Amino acid sequence: FQVITGGHYDVDCRLEDPDGIVLYKEMKKQYDSFTFTASRNGTYKFCFSNEFSTFTHKTVYFDFQVGEDPPLFPSENRVTALTQMESACVSIHEALKSVIDYQTHFRLREAQGRSRAEDLNTRVAYWSIGEAIILLVVSI
Repeated sequence: FQVITGGHYDVDCRLEDPDGIVLYKEMKKQYDSFTFTASRNGTYKFCFSNEFSTFTHKTVYFDFQVGEDPPLFPSENRVTALTQMESACVSIHEALKSVIDYQTHFRLREAQGRSRAEDLNTRVAYWSIGEAIILLVVSI
C-alpha cells in the first residue's frame, strides 16, 4: 500500500485472519509491503485507519497479488530443460513484470505530485483573490 494524498501521507494498517488474529499491524506508515501465505480458508480483513488525523482525507493505493502466476506455457514445469526460446520467453516475462511494478510506482509518484501541485494552485488562487480585494479596499 501507499498513501497518495492527504496530511503527512501516513496511515495505520491492520490485517486479520478469519479467526481475528492480527497478522500485520503498522502505525503511521507512508507505504509498506507485506507477504504471507494463507494458512486457512476464509475472509481475511484489512483496515486502513486515519484515526490520528481525522481532519485530513487521505487516498490510499493498495494492490493484492493472490497466488502464483500460471505457467507461461503448459510444458514449463516439466522435468527436462527448457529450450533456448522457452527460457528467453520466461526471462522476458519476468522483466515485463518488473516493468509493471516500476510503472505502478511512477504513476503513484505522479499522482502524489499532481495532488500537491493542485493544492498549491488553489492556495495561490485564494491568496491572489485576497490581495486583489485588499488592493481594491485600499484604493477606495
